[in-house]
Amino acid sequence: MDRPVLIVKIGSNVIARPNGSLNTFLLRTLVKQMADLRQSGYDVLLVSSGAVTAGRQQVTDGQKTDPVTQRQVLAAVGQAQLMQLYRDLFGEHNTTCAQILVTKEDFRSRRHYLNIRNCLDGILRHQVLPIVNENDVVSVTELMFTDNDELAGLLASMMGAQRLIILTNVDGIYDRPPNQVGARLITEVAPQQPLNALISAEKSDFGRGGMRTKSRIARKLADLGIGVYIVNGQAENALEKVIEGQKVGTHFLPNRKVSPVKRWIGQAENAQQGSVHVNDGAYRALTQQEQANSLLLVGVIKIEGEFSKGEVVQLKYQGNVIGLGKSYYASSQAQTLVGQSDKKPIIHYDHLYLSGL
Repeated sequence: MDRPVLIVKIGSNVIARPNGSLNTFLLRTLVKQMADLRQSGYDVLLVSSGAVTAGRQQVTDGQKTDPVTQRQVLAAVGQAQLMQLYRDLFGEHNTTCAQILVTKEDFRSRRHYLNIRNCLDGILRHQVLPIVNENDVVSVTELMFTDNDELAGLLASMMGAQRLIILTNVDGIYDRPPNQVGARLITEVAPQQPLNALISAEKSDFGRGGMRTKSRIARKLADLGIGVYIVNGQAENALEKVIEGQKVGTHFLPNRKVSPVKRWIGQAENAQQGSVHVNDGAYRALTQQEQANSLLLVGVIKIEGEFSKGEVVQLKYQGNVIGLGKSYYASSQAQTLVGQSDKKPIIHYDHLYLSGL
């Protein structure tokens, strides 16, 4: 793609009124901003929550069902309504939009991952705006994304986006709960700056995630070379201000550019099939900043779980996960080679992602 890709994620709390109905007026202003960004040279990909919220306005209370089934029903009804609304609003700007529904399972294999990427690339090349959402109708609890923040992060990595803008109902990340006196907005987060102590674990009223989820995803994407903004989507011209470089929201500064394969591996934590435990020497070699190193079998002390050649595995040091990588060996073969020298690396540097490094 010749044009820079911009991922916009709109959270449920941005477009839901206090009574749970959709805020059509606000959606219209956000759609206009996205249409203007397309005119200025960006390819925009939208990740939008709100299907379940829309469904609540259409479905009357029936017989009691479990939470997963109830969510599936609301999403099945609400997704159609939400897409019709987007179709009408983007139509006011002569913009055609397309609906893409995915599940977490679609991102687990490299083949499916590339298939989705090629599909989205084709849609953008036809000057169509993709609107992506989780397929809540078929998703079950263990296969669900944390929320659409996680989905937006996967798509930003997949498409090599220039930046991801997460629109929420607060101004960004604060150094203490924003309702406390003296709370200060953190406008920039540098690579590896600690944040856990500053972020509330509270979740939003209508969404599944919270600020901890957003910050974790933003930190990972920034490590993968993608700038991330957490911005109040209800503020005037929020998207335009981000693109213009104004100080709005919280900006996670990108660390470095990495290859597409590394981006996939870095986001493949749910695809891992086993673990490779490393010794002190391997840990020091992998984490030194001056030189890039592959993981050699002489630095491996234990293979855990079963995996095939080419599958993603966790790297562990002293029991802690330090990264992900694509294994050159199947687990059965690797078991017999642990600690040996003069063998091909179990994980080549080109297929290695180290967390937070």
